[in-house]
Amino acid sequence: MLKTAFFWDERCFWHGGGHYASVAPVGGLVQPLAAGGIPENPETKRRLKNLLDVSGLSKELAISGAEPASYEELNRIHPTSYLDEFKQMSDAGGGELGLRTPFLIGGYELAALSVGLVKAALFGVLDGKYKNAYALSRPPGHHCLPDYPNGFCLLANIAIAIEAAIAEQKVKKIAVVDWDVHHGNGTEAIFLDRADVLTISVHQDNNYPPDSGDIATTGEGDGQGFNMNIPLQPGAGHDVYLYAFDRLVVPALEQFQPDVIIVASGFDASIIDPFSRMLAGSDTFREMTLKIMQAADALCDGKLVMAHEGGYSELHVPFCGHAVLEAMSASKMRIEDPIAPRASYSQPNAIYCAHFRNTIDEYVEYFQSVGVIS
Repeated sequence: MLKTAFFWDERCFWHGGGHYASVAPVGGLVQPLAAGGIPENPETKRRLKNLLDVSGLSKELAISGAEPASYEELNRIHPTSYLDEFKQMSDAGGGELGLRTPFLIGGYELAALSVGLVKAALFGVLDGKYKNAYALSRPPGHHCLPDYPNGFCLLANIAIAIEAAIAEQKVKKIAVVDWDVHHGNGTEAIFLDRADVLTISVHQDNNYPPDSGDIATTGEGDGQGFNMNIPLQPGAGHDVYLYAFDRLVVPALEQFQPDVIIVASGFDASIIDPFSRMLAGSDTFREMTLKIMQAADALCDGKLVMAHEGGYSELHVPFCGHAVLEAMSASKMRIEDPIAPRASYSQPNAIYCAHFRNTIDEYVEYFQSVGVIS
């Protein structure tokens, strides 16, 4: 029986964010943080891997590493001018590109390794080696434009992996579901005029990037009708996320009929994440995973890949990720999430839930009118 694969590399935890205190450069009146660096620090990912080992779930997974993506593979998305500038700055000790995307020496190689983990996960599933796969990729990638990185993302991990799979004729139609709390603007921009890649982003309305992720952006040219943005208002919780999946995400996947589904798996919709105002718990991510798995089973022989993106609570990210991998691997294990009680009693009341559902129903009508769903 095929296993769930888990791709990781200790070196990805060594990617550094430079001299920042959260999102402000250190200096003047801004003191360095005790933990150091940007919020996209290694501990959320390292603690997820540690929790898998301590709980014993690692033993149920096919643990693997991967080779870095090649220059040729990166160059399919990112222009030579950008890659060369990134590499030169990386070799010279690091620096900062784009908007708040600092890195230290060797940052180029570590970003290419992060892409390599996603590519290996995708290829392993497409080749029938694994039932499904999770890539603990770092640095993240869904905000990165071809020539402008931002939001801690230096290379477009998922987009590069998709182009590599298409180039090697492993796949024709790919759906990307991004449940990171921030809009997947990079992935959207790269495939906005393409009909072979469906991009869906479920995010907190107008969080990051500002003024990005509106429902009216449904594609351009040949890609018209193949981009779906689902902006949720602050305070959305477990039931609201699942309602959005039932009413919007799954119908869009069913209409598109992908050969494989890739999830941009950010855990920053967590109730205690410092960068969002949402109320998702680990069970929210578990249930979204199960819904995506059911869609994958029906549409593409279960072919499902998850690439790690954001999530900034060192306490909660490991439990959210563990819940996802419990579902992916059909494990009988259910570890106790210490935040579960807070997530349970903090959900919006019936009046607010009705308001959220009404908004989603309005989105359904809009997307039906423009042909994104039938």
